Amino acid sequence: MTYAVRYYTKTGNTKRLAEAMAKELGVEALPISEPVNEAVDYLFLGNSYYAFNIDPEVKAFVSSLDKDKIGKIVNFGSAAMLNSTYKKVKEVADKAGVAMDEKEFHCKGEFKGIHKGRPNNDDIAAAVEFVKKYK
Repeated sequence: MTYAVRYYTKTGNTKRLAEAMAKELGVEALPISEPVNEAVDYLFLGNSYYAFNIDPEVKAFVSSLDKDKIGKIVNFGSAAMLNSTYKKVKEVADKAGVAMDEKEFHCKGEFKGIHKGRPNNDDIAAAVEFVKKYK
């Protein structure tokens, strides 16, 4: 299996998850400003809600993906208030013709004192356990 990990974060929470997941998969976690040039079976895409939607940069990144190079997107992220961004990412992925895996990882993230310290070590460990299912 081949993997890529890309993330978008404003607070650093999703980056922490991405780095732990990428280490387990033996790849580097990169921001979405770095395109996926190689063919991969799974693209782990970290993102979160900002103003009740995914960021326009995430939408642009997903729209730019080469459907012939990406087997499936695996959604992951953290958020203080809302949970899964799956449906929002899937809307864009469907338009781009890129498949999404039905499983995803999500945990609480700290924002302005809400969920202080999250993602914590238990959240990071859970993210690592999640990606092991893809190996």
